[in-house]
Amino acid sequence: MGTNWTDGRELVDPHAYAENGAPHDLWTRLRRESPVHRCEPEGYEPFWAITRHADICEISKQPENYLSQPGIVVLADEQIKVRETDGGLSAMRTIIEMDPPEHRKFRKVASPSFTPRAVRKMESAVAESARTIVDRLAGTSGEGECDFATDVAAMHPLRILSTILGVPREMEPDILRLTNQLFGADDPDLQRGGEDPEKVAMELGLELFQLFSGIIEDRRAHPRDDLATILATAEVDGESMGPMETVGYFLITFTAGHDTTKNALVGGMQAFLDFPEQMKKLRNEPELVRSAVEEIVRWATPVNYMKRTAARDLEIGGQKIREGDFLGLFYASANRDESVFENPFEFRIDRKPNPHLGFGIGEHFCIGAHFARQSQHALWREFASRLESVEYAGTPQHIHSSFVVGLKSLPLRYRLRPSA
Repeated sequence: MGTNWTDGRELVDPHAYAENGAPHDLWTRLRRESPVHRCEPEGYEPFWAITRHADICEISKQPENYLSQPGIVVLADEQIKVRETDGGLSAMRTIIEMDPPEHRKFRKVASPSFTPRAVRKMESAVAESARTIVDRLAGTSGEGECDFATDVAAMHPLRILSTILGVPREMEPDILRLTNQLFGADDPDLQRGGEDPEKVAMELGLELFQLFSGIIEDRRAHPRDDLATILATAEVDGESMGPMETVGYFLITFTAGHDTTKNALVGGMQAFLDFPEQMKKLRNEPELVRSAVEEIVRWATPVNYMKRTAARDLEIGGQKIREGDFLGLFYASANRDESVFENPFEFRIDRKPNPHLGFGIGEHFCIGAHFARQSQHALWREFASRLESVEYAGTPQHIHSSFVVGLKSLPLRYRLRPSA
C-alpha cells in the first residue's frame, strides 16, 4: 500500500499537540496520499482518519450510517478503563452523543434559545462584556501586558454564558476551574490533581453534577425568563428530562460554548499577530468583522475532530469501512483543504466564500453557532476600534489536548486608546 508512514498517533495524542500544535503538515500529506487512512496507534483505539472536506461532509450528512452515540473522541486505553467504571461524567448524557431520532427531540429543547432573534436579545450584554474587558486592559495608561488566553479569551464567554445559564457571578471561578479540568484532563497545568484517574473522573463528574443540580432546583422552584429555566423544566415526549440528561445539557451548553469560543478568540489574536496587515485591514474596514470571525473559526478550528462509528459496512473515499469501525473526522484538516480554500495557509479576513467546518455540518451543526459568532464580533469590534499596537510578550503555549485545541497561554504587550 505504501501508506504505513503514520500510525495516526500524532493526530490524537494530546501531548503531541502541546509540543507541536496542530499536525498540518501530516494532514496535508494525508489529504493528498491517503485521505481515508487506517490508524492503529499504540495505546489508543484504532480508527480511520478522514481528512478531506468532501468526505467529512458526506459522512456528517448520514447520521444513520455514522453514529455519535458510541462516543465522540478516540479513547486511550486508560480512558476506556475509566469509562467502564466511572459513574460520574460518562453517566451524563449530552445531545452531542445522541443519534436520530432522539437527538432531534432533545435538540429542540434549547434550539429556540439560540436562534438569531434570541441571540439579538443578548446583544447589549455581550457588547458590555467586551467593553468592560478592554477597559480593564486599558487601565489608566492604555499600555500594559496580559495573558490574552486567561485575561481576555476565557473571561468574555464565561460572563455571557453565566448570564444565559443563570450561574451567579460568584460561582464563575468554580465553573471556569471545572471546565478547564474537563477539557485539560491531560494538561499538567489544567488537570485535576490525583493519582487515580478513575477517582479523579468520578470526583469531577460529581462536582459538576452538584453545581448544576443546585441551579436546576432553584429554577424549578423559581422559574425565570432564561435558558436555565427552559432546561430545568424541559419535557421530551411529554415527560420531564431525566437528571442525567438535564445536567448533561447544562454541561454541554457551558463547556461547548466556553472553551470553543475561548480558543477561537486566542487563535484569532495569534493570527492577527502573525498576519499584522489583517488587523490593520480590520481597523480600516470594521464592517469586515463578520467575515473576520468566519476566517478566525476556520483558522483556529477549536473543535479539532469528532469520532463516529460505522453502523454497517460502508465505503468512503474508495476504502471499505466495516460495521463498528471508528472514524475521526478532522475538521481542522478539512479547513485547510486546498481543493476547497484558495491559499488555505493564508489568514485573510475578507475570505469569500468560506465554507469552513469549524461549527461542524449536518445533524450536529453547532447549536450555539449564532451565539459564538456574536460574542466574537463584539470583542473584535472593540479591539479594532481601540488597539493601537500589539506584540508577543512571551512564548505561546498549547493546551495538552487533541479534541478541543488551542493555546492556554498567549502573553501580549499592547497599547489601547481609551473608550470613546
